[in-house]
Amino acid sequence: MSVTVISLGGSIVAPDKPDTVFLKAFRKAIIDFLERTEDRLILVTGGGAPARLYQNALKTVVDVSDPSVLDWIGIRATHLNGMLVKSVLGSYAPDSLVMDPTGDIEFTGRVLVAGGWKPGFSTDTDAVILAKRFGATTVINLSNTKMIYTDDPRKNPDAKPIRTISWEDFRKMVGDEWVPGKNVPFDPVASKLAAETGIKVIAADGRDLDNTIAILEGKEFTGTLIGA
Repeated sequence: MSVTVISLGGSIVAPDKPDTVFLKAFRKAIIDFLERTEDRLILVTGGGAPARLYQNALKTVVDVSDPSVLDWIGIRATHLNGMLVKSVLGSYAPDSLVMDPTGDIEFTGRVLVAGGWKPGFSTDTDAVILAKRFGATTVINLSNTKMIYTDDPRKNPDAKPIRTISWEDFRKMVGDEWVPGKNVPFDPVASKLAAETGIKVIAADGRDLDNTIAILEGKEFTGTLIGA
């Protein structure tokens, strides 16, 4: 029996509002996988649209001098998405939503669902902390892009997809500083921690559920392996 950690991007749970079509398909795919195996999963949900909408609303009304306030808004959005995902999975995720990956955690079911913890990093970091704590060697980072590119392909047509990359080279791309709401493939704080602990990350398109299951089953997949 193995434990796999999935960093489930808010961009696919709630891209502009909760994506019920995706959630229904995700529920079926995950339950089918669990019924075929003895594996357990830890799902760490991002903030998605609620985080961006409320962060932008605050910035529109006042000048934000303390960036941790924006982080806290994003964290609460991850809890909202986390409770939604946990409830979608029903009896497969019976334990309380994890809001502190370093605290007391009951993991009695097949799936444990977590949200954000505290300012200074994204839920990617929570995913790495939980992976280290529960002995997972890989974090699957699911977002709305198929792979990591050398540049933003929406802005640069010459951007090339990256199949594998070392932590050293990846960290040169994302830097070392966390900025609330910043859009990076995997957050800098999480990247540093994963590199130090020898945890690998697979970045892939979470909307492609066949591909997600292929990753879980150790089969050929489309995505980027960080830490190769």
